Amino acid sequence: MENRFTRITVKVGSNVLTRRDGTLDVTRMSALVDQIAELHKSGVEVILVSSGAVASGRSELSISKKMDSVEQRQLYSAVGQAKLINRYYELFREHGIPVGQVLTMKENFGTRRHYLNQRNCMSVMLENGVIPIVNENDTIAVTELMFTDNDELSGLIASMMDAQALIILSNIDGIYTGSPSDPQSQVIRTVERGKDLTEYIQTEKSGFGRGGMITKTNIARKVADEGITVFIANGKRDNILVDLINHPERVVSTRFEPNGEEMGSVKKWIAHSDGFAKGEIHLNNRAVEALMGERAVSLLPVGVVRIEGVFEKDDIVSLIGPDGHRIGVGRISCNNEEARAVLGKHGQRALIHYDYLYLES
Repeated sequence: MENRFTRITVKVGSNVLTRRDGTLDVTRMSALVDQIAELHKSGVEVILVSSGAVASGRSELSISKKMDSVEQRQLYSAVGQAKLINRYYELFREHGIPVGQVLTMKENFGTRRHYLNQRNCMSVMLENGVIPIVNENDTIAVTELMFTDNDELSGLIASMMDAQALIILSNIDGIYTGSPSDPQSQVIRTVERGKDLTEYIQTEKSGFGRGGMITKTNIARKVADEGITVFIANGKRDNILVDLINHPERVVSTRFEPNGEEMGSVKKWIAHSDGFAKGEIHLNNRAVEALMGERAVSLLPVGVVRIEGVFEKDDIVSLIGPDGHRIGVGRISCNNEEARAVLGKHGQRALIHYDYLYLES
């Protein structure tokens, strides 16, 4: 069996792994492990981003005292993550495949050093035939710094680990032209770059997860722009992963076309660093037009009208257009005081070099 992809990231959502009563669906979990094991043995490196810790813990405990949502989440995930990883460990052991647990938080991606440290950890695991099983560390994650959900985390992991494909498994077949419950609705099979999906996206959140189809679509677009093929598919369908890798044309799913040009490692990190921006660089119209044009250009001080926030050299900053909307993020080459000193001036060196600039499409 020859595969088009040699490294993939698979995200399994809570709605795939939980039954209607909120307990863990071990049968489904076992079927997914069988498929990942088959891919692993055929030479495909798989990084698994798995939800299900909270649902797993919820079924284990009966709580008498009243707790707020954060306390509940911390308690359920602490108990549930142990149960979840133990279940994966046992299921993969039946195939003779070792697994390793990677618990992370959004702030761990905020600096390049922490980012590379995580990448090195998972690279060593893959080199030694170990399947990394990744989840957010809900027990200590601060609400304001949490990932939107594991869709966002899986996009970051796929990008960081130079995966060739990201497969987001949900409980529906993909993005529909209307409500999935409407018999007239059809799955959009391919999403070309730049295609507007606004009218098709359902705003409801999934039953046991934190995110919905809007999050999935935004993440899919960003990751596809980085040269990675993205599939949104139904994790409850039999043999879904193996079929997607070997015969994607036969599987009902939504595929996001990847950008033909692959993005560099630093630029990929910057693309996912918008949540860590320390300040704002406000631009005039001419600067925005130059940046968004066909030619690759760096950001010069002459196009800047205002600087907000306190930041150091190499911090991530947001770029804001005249209309107040963010157009991108970048790694700044000086601190806020030095940037203000050259504000609007000609003949100065770039505030943000093109190689350290990510513009939102």
